[in-house]
This record gives sequence, structure tokens and C-alpha cells, in this order.
Amino acid sequence: MKKTLLLIALISVALSSFAQEKKMLTPMDAAYQNRSIYPVGKSVNWLTGTDKYVFTENSNLMVQDVNAKTASVLLTLDQVNSYLNAAGMDSITRLPNLTWLDASKAYYYSFNKENNCVDLNLLDIKAKNIKKVTAVPSNAENHTITTPSLKVAYTIDNNLYYADGDKQVQVTDNAANVIAGQSVHRNEFAINGGIFWSPDGSKLAYYSMDESMVSDYPLVDITTRVAEAKPIKYPMAGMTSHEVTLKIYNTVNGEETVVKTEGPADQYLTSITWNPDNEKIYIGVLNRGQDYLQFNEYNAMNGEYLQTIFEDRDEQYVEPVGPAHFLPNNNKEFLWLAQRDGFYHVWKHNTITKEAKQITKGEFVITAFEGFDKNGNIYYTSTEESPLERHYYKQNLKTGKKVKISKEHGTHGVTPSASGKYFIDSYSSTDVARNIDIMDANGKQVKRLHEATDPLKEYNAGTIELGTLKAEDGQTLYTRLIKPYNFDENKKYPVVIYVYGGPHAQMITDSWTAGAGIFLHYLSQEGFIVFTLDNRGSADRGEAFEQVIHRQCGQAEMRDQKVGIDYLKSLPYVDADRIGTDGWSYGGFMSTNMKINYPEDVKVSTAGGPVMDWKYYEVMYGERYMDSPEENPEGYELTSLENKTEKLEGKLMIIHCTTDPVVLWQHSLVFVENCIHNGKQLDYFVYPGHDHNVYGPDRAHLVTKITEYFKANL
Repeated sequence: MKKTLLLIALISVALSSFAQEKKMLTPMDAAYQNRSIYPVGKSVNWLTGTDKYVFTENSNLMVQDVNAKTASVLLTLDQVNSYLNAAGMDSITRLPNLTWLDASKAYYYSFNKENNCVDLNLLDIKAKNIKKVTAVPSNAENHTITTPSLKVAYTIDNNLYYADGDKQVQVTDNAANVIAGQSVHRNEFAINGGIFWSPDGSKLAYYSMDESMVSDYPLVDITTRVAEAKPIKYPMAGMTSHEVTLKIYNTVNGEETVVKTEGPADQYLTSITWNPDNEKIYIGVLNRGQDYLQFNEYNAMNGEYLQTIFEDRDEQYVEPVGPAHFLPNNNKEFLWLAQRDGFYHVWKHNTITKEAKQITKGEFVITAFEGFDKNGNIYYTSTEESPLERHYYKQNLKTGKKVKISKEHGTHGVTPSASGKYFIDSYSSTDVARNIDIMDANGKQVKRLHEATDPLKEYNAGTIELGTLKAEDGQTLYTRLIKPYNFDENKKYPVVIYVYGGPHAQMITDSWTAGAGIFLHYLSQEGFIVFTLDNRGSADRGEAFEQVIHRQCGQAEMRDQKVGIDYLKSLPYVDADRIGTDGWSYGGFMSTNMKINYPEDVKVSTAGGPVMDWKYYEVMYGERYMDSPEENPEGYELTSLENKTEKLEGKLMIIHCTTDPVVLWQHSLVFVENCIHNGKQLDYFVYPGHDHNVYGPDRAHLVTKITEYFKANL
């Protein structure tokens, strides 16, 4: 009897353990190939012009008033298909992705197989119909719509076109090395497009970039039996750069004008902004040295220069972060984000009096301007609460009264309703996977719309600890440490330091997983402590924190990472003889830097797509942070890694993609060549045909490659 009871007890324990057993992360999980491992979201948007919100449920589009307890059906899939069939269009199997013009009209794209084009359609709920507005060829890119006319500008290869109803108008007929309507300056200075419709949709401003004077750089396509050269235009620091102009095409009469931006041909044209009067256009003209910005006003009819609204100078660099934002119903005053007092803040400018007034103040960064309301309030996201958090604020332009709309700690994305009385707040934090709330104008929660469960709870994910250390100048450095799921404080663990360290990035945030990707959790699962430190030079900490790297990239950053290494070595559960580093791009530069300069601390390093010498890097980014090689030869010599290979000790694996158009393959090849000359061994691996990183299913191979390297050597 006792034996039977014991057997039952053992079986019960075994079944209980089996029921509680968690999943193991896989390389495919770490390669973004498993959507179920991320928090399930919910698409909730305001119905334009109302305080009602819409969301999809089953095959229905639902609408609900903020104060209503239940939702009603706004549109069904059957209704949409009845409208399509009545218009002679094919039925669809799910609701289209709608962009609302008002409470009853929305537009969407659909692929037209018969004509091999993309149709732009207008859905009208009141009229109970769907009409085709226009179409663009299937190979068109950079679609840019102007409302309410719904004309669509687009590019094919290097030329600009627009579609207006049944008309397809070719705006440019360029030579091979002249590109119209696309991003210029390699997407620096917040440039993420090259097409700018006037507010009334009658004029089309666009970038025209002449690259004929830029040297060709050879990339090689190995997919053909005889490999083919696929050269790109790549101006390196100190070399001849491309030349950009802004042109304006009048869709009414077909006339075109070139905006007369006098000055050197290789200056940068940023922050393109239309005046609401449709007659003036503004350009942030930045010199090639990137330390002097003029915000100029031009006549949009003839391209003539009218006046300079303001000038910004900086000993290191000026970096415009977006267009101007004109106040509602006002063609004289606009808001601008500038780092004039050491932090990005909102400034109000007047185009008539030239008066400039600072609106937001404090030792924090405005990370995004979010818009206006009808009551004289502006909205923005900032780091005022903490450098790790992003909160949403409204502030009255006249009284200065400020209200923090988002309340819970974390990283918030907020959108206001038409009246400004309510806000949809979607956020995550270190203890929230994804919540969606409706808040009122005072920041009080009205209702919760969605609460996602943390999918990592089903996996053997480690625990995350956030901390702070001090840089040599006393500034706070934030850290993140991930311990393995089966962590034993009495054991000694190897550590992988995951590093980026460069501008425009922040690795540690108050968000789901504290900003750590699944790859880092996979490394932790495989038995490593994973550590990250955001050093000086990284994003959203203010001018002094970021610009310390100027003319000497990698130096202050490396010293900050050494502070992190010394901290790790002080922990009783860290094996000080088994510390490694891993990073990609600027992180690959930093990982190699740390391996070469701290061989007594760093046993093993992996570096993907690493910058090895800034003289091979492109002109805009390279000259901003390093000036040109002619202006700063000492800095280029100091920061070069290709000339320090004699210091390499221990295990280093370099990984590069063969057609990388950002950090050219040449970087690591020259480094390898110098290692050979100095008799230094290293490991090397390439990913043929991939660009600046490895994505898709192949990324699982990269995850495995790095993990196994650390397992074998660390």
C-alpha cells in the first residue's frame, strides 16, 4: 500500500513538473521568425474628426464612443465586398487597411492583377460605395499622397511621376546618375523621403540628386554564373560628395522651377517645409562642415531667396531633426526643435519679426513633436521623467501650463482624439508587455482597451536587472544585466557584453524586455550572463553626453565600457576570465575596439559589419562625427583599428555581409590583411548577398554562428 502511495506521489510530481515545463528559445525565435514570441497587439485608432475609436473584430470594423460600454458595427467584410462587386471589382478576404479622411470616407491601396498595377480606392460609408481614384504601376516606389485630392506622386527607378485620376504624368526624364523624388544625404538629418506636396496639392517639391561626380564603389553580385559588378555611389569622408537641389513642379500648368539655394554645391538641404499659404517654402541649408545651419525662406513660384529666418551654429555639429511645424491657421509662426541650450527643445519662430522664443526648458530631450489642438496646446514626447522612459505631454503656448498625459512608467505612444479631450495610450514597460488605455485631458485613465500577456513567460527567459554606473565625467550610465533562467548565485558565469555605443541609438529603455532583443535572451538561455551599457555618445541624453565623441569616435565610449567591465569583475557570480563582447556596425567597431585595447579583460569577441577605419565611411555621418581626414588626421589615426592589429590577442571573429552598402566589406578585409601582415590569427565569416545585416531565415544561422563561437571559446 505504501509503495502504491509513493508511486502515485512520484507520478503526480512528475506530471506537475511536466505541466510547468517551459519552452526553450530557438535560433529562429532569436531571428524574428516567430511572431508568437512578441506581445499580441491590438490596432485601435481614432475615427477622424470624432471622439470615437475603431478596431477590427473578426471580419467587422467596430466603432465605439469613449463613454459607451459597447461597440457597434461600422463596416462588415460583406458590405465591403458588396460595394466592390457593384463597382465591378474583385472581392477580398479581409478588411483593407483604411486611412480615414473623415468619419465616413477612407482610402486604401489594392493590387490589380489584371492591369499589374496598384489601385488607390476611396470607400464612402454614407454613399455605400467604393470608387477607384487612381492607379500607379506595380513597380512604383515612394508613394506620397496629397489629400483631399488623392493625387499620388511616386518614383520609378530614378524618375518622378504622379497619378491624378486617369492621368499618369512623368515629371522628370533624368540621366542615369540623377535621382528625383527619393531620400538624399543617405537619410541623415531626419530625411526619410524626397517628395513634398504643397498643402493645397497643386505643387510638387522634390529632391533632385546628381551623383555623377561621385566615385563608383564596386559591389559584386554572385548569383550569376559569371559574377557581375553592381557599383553604387558612395562618397567617403573627405571625398567629392553628391549635389542636391530642390525643384518645384506645378501640376496646374506643368511649369517647373529650381529653388535658388546659393552656396557650395555639396551643402545639405534639410527640413523641407511648406508655408500654409502655398506660396513660400523653407529649407534648412546646412554647410558640409555641418556646424552652420541657415533656415531660409524661398518664393515657391520662382525659386528666389526671400530671407533667412534663423541661423544655428555649434562648435561640434548642428543636426536638424525634422521640418518646421506651422501653428494652425497661421502662416507666420512655426515650431522648431533645436539643441541650443544643450538639449533638444521646442522653439517658436516668427517669419515676420524673426523673434525666437523657447517653449520647453529643462535638462531633458524632446524626442518628438506630436502636434497641436484647437485650444492652443502643443503635444510632444520627452525624456523628462527619465532618460529610459518616453512620456507624452501637452503644454499651452500662451500660459505654459503643462500636463503629463501618460502616467504609468514606461515607453508610451499616444494619439489624441479630434477634440483633444481623449488620448489612446499604447505603452510597454519593464513589467508590462503591452497595454492600451484611453486617457482624458488631465492624464486620468478612462478605460483599458487591451492588455497583452507576456509571451516570454512561456519560455525559459532570464531575469533582467537595470542599474547605473558613473562615467569619468560624472554622468550617469545606464546598464542592463540578463541572468540565465536557472541562475545560481554560487556559480561563476561567463559574460557576453552586447554593445552598440554609437549615435542615434539607445539600447536600454523602460519597455518590454528593457529594450533587449530575443537574441540576448537566447544567449542567456544558453548559459551566459548578458550585459549592456549605454555609453556616452548614445542617443537622447543631451549635447554634452553625445558630442563627447566628436573627432575621436570610440574613445570615450570605450572608457565607459571599461567602467562596465570593472563592475562585472566585481560581481561574485561573474567569471572575470570569461568576458566576451558582441556588436554590429558601430557595435562591431566597439566590440573590436574593446578586444584590441582591453585584451586582459576581453577574452573573446565577435564583430559584425564593423567600421575599421573612418576614412572608408560615408561623408555625411563620417564628417559629422570625425570631420574630414584632411581636417582631423590625428583623430583618424587614433580611431583606426586596421593600424592596431599588432595588439590583437585571443579569439576574435569578424562577420561581414558581402554586399553591405553602409559599412563596406573593405573595412574588415583591410583589417584581415593587416592581421596577416602582423602574424595575427582571427576567425572570419561572410554572408553572401546580404546587405548591412542578416535578415530573414538566414539570420538564424547568424544567431547560431555567434552563440556557438562563444560556447566554444568562452
